[in-house]
Amino acid sequence: MANPFAGEVALCIDGEPRVLKLTLGALAELEVSLGDDTLVALVERFERGAFSSRDVLALIVAGLRGGGWAGTAADLLHAEIEGGPLGAARAAAALLARAFTLADGP
Repeated sequence: MANPFAGEVALCIDGEPRVLKLTLGALAELEVSLGDDTLVALVERFERGAFSSRDVLALIVAGLRGGGWAGTAADLLHAEIEGGPLGAARAAAALLARAFTLADGP
Protein backbone atom coordinates (compact mmCIF):
# COMPACT_ATOMS: atom_id res chain seq x y z
CA MET A 1 0.00 0.00 0.00
CA ALA A 2 1.28 3.44 -0.95
CA ASN A 3 1.94 6.04 1.74
CA PRO A 4 1.05 9.49 0.36
CA PHE A 5 2.85 11.15 3.30
CA ALA A 6 6.08 9.53 2.08
CA GLY A 7 5.45 10.75 -1.49
CA GLU A 8 4.25 7.35 -2.70
CA VAL A 9 1.58 6.73 -5.35
CA ALA A 10 -0.19 3.42 -6.02
CA LEU A 11 -0.68 2.21 -9.58
CA CYS A 12 -1.79 -1.20 -10.84
CA ILE A 13 0.24 -2.39 -13.84
CA ASP A 14 -0.59 -5.68 -15.56
CA GLY A 15 -2.82 -6.53 -12.62
CA GLU A 16 -0.01 -6.08 -10.09
CA PRO A 17 -0.18 -3.26 -7.53
CA ARG A 18 2.95 -1.11 -7.61
CA VAL A 19 4.25 1.68 -5.41
CA LEU A 20 5.82 4.62 -7.22
CA LYS A 21 8.01 7.24 -5.57
CA LEU A 22 10.23 10.02 -6.87
CA THR A 23 13.39 9.52 -4.84
CA LEU A 24 16.41 11.73 -5.44
CA GLY A 25 17.96 9.01 -7.59
CA ALA A 26 14.74 8.59 -9.58
CA LEU A 27 14.59 12.36 -10.11
CA ALA A 28 18.19 12.33 -11.35
CA GLU A 29 17.32 9.56 -13.84
CA LEU A 30 14.26 11.55 -14.88
CA GLU A 31 16.41 14.61 -15.57
CA VAL A 32 18.69 12.51 -17.77
CA SER A 33 15.70 11.16 -19.71
CA LEU A 34 14.39 14.72 -20.22
CA GLY A 35 17.63 15.78 -21.91
CA ASP A 36 17.74 19.57 -22.34
CA ASP A 37 14.33 19.90 -20.70
CA THR A 38 14.10 20.69 -16.98
CA LEU A 39 12.05 19.42 -14.06
CA VAL A 40 10.66 22.94 -13.66
CA ALA A 41 9.42 22.90 -17.26
CA LEU A 42 7.90 19.45 -16.66
CA VAL A 43 6.04 20.68 -13.57
CA GLU A 44 4.84 23.74 -15.49
CA ARG A 45 3.48 21.54 -18.31
CA PHE A 46 1.49 19.51 -15.78
CA GLU A 47 0.21 22.68 -14.10
CA ARG A 48 -1.01 23.98 -17.49
CA GLY A 49 -2.39 20.60 -18.59
CA ALA A 50 0.03 20.71 -21.53
CA PHE A 51 1.99 17.54 -20.76
CA SER A 52 2.70 14.83 -23.32
CA SER A 53 2.48 11.05 -23.19
CA ARG A 54 6.30 11.12 -23.15
CA ASP A 55 6.13 13.17 -19.94
CA VAL A 56 3.69 10.73 -18.37
CA LEU A 57 5.79 7.69 -19.32
CA ALA A 58 9.00 9.30 -18.05
CA LEU A 59 7.37 10.06 -14.70
CA ILE A 60 5.84 6.58 -14.37
CA VAL A 61 9.20 4.95 -15.12
CA ALA A 62 11.00 7.26 -12.66
CA GLY A 63 8.38 6.56 -9.98
CA LEU A 64 8.61 2.82 -10.52
CA ARG A 65 12.40 2.97 -10.36
CA GLY A 66 12.17 4.98 -7.13
CA GLY A 67 9.87 2.27 -5.82
CA GLY A 68 12.47 -0.40 -6.48
CA TRP A 69 11.52 -1.58 -9.99
CA ALA A 70 14.45 -2.49 -12.26
CA GLY A 71 12.65 -2.18 -15.61
CA THR A 72 12.81 0.36 -18.42
CA ALA A 73 10.31 2.37 -20.45
CA ALA A 74 10.40 -0.35 -23.11
CA ASP A 75 9.00 -2.80 -20.56
CA LEU A 76 5.85 -0.68 -20.32
CA LEU A 77 5.10 -0.42 -24.05
CA HIS A 78 2.54 -3.25 -23.89
CA ALA A 79 1.65 -3.01 -20.21
CA GLU A 80 -1.95 -2.67 -19.07
CA ILE A 81 -2.13 0.31 -16.74
CA GLU A 82 -5.23 0.53 -14.58
CA GLY A 83 -7.27 3.50 -15.72
CA GLY A 84 -5.51 3.61 -19.10
CA PRO A 85 -3.72 6.76 -20.23
CA LEU A 86 -5.83 8.93 -17.92
CA GLY A 87 -4.96 6.75 -14.92
CA ALA A 88 -1.28 6.96 -15.83
CA ALA A 89 -1.51 10.76 -16.18
CA ARG A 90 -3.22 11.06 -12.79
CA ALA A 91 -0.50 8.94 -11.17
CA ALA A 92 2.22 11.01 -12.85
CA ALA A 93 0.65 14.27 -11.67
CA ALA A 94 0.30 12.88 -8.13
CA LEU A 95 3.98 11.87 -8.14
CA LEU A 96 5.03 15.41 -9.04
CA ALA A 97 2.73 16.96 -6.49
CA ARG A 98 3.89 14.66 -3.69
CA ALA A 99 7.57 15.04 -4.55
CA PHE A 100 7.49 18.84 -4.47
CA THR A 101 4.98 19.57 -1.70
CA LEU A 102 6.08 20.21 1.84
CA ALA A 103 4.35 18.01 4.40
CA ASP A 104 2.62 19.72 7.29
CA GLY A 105 4.23 19.23 10.62
CA PRO A 106 7.23 20.18 12.72
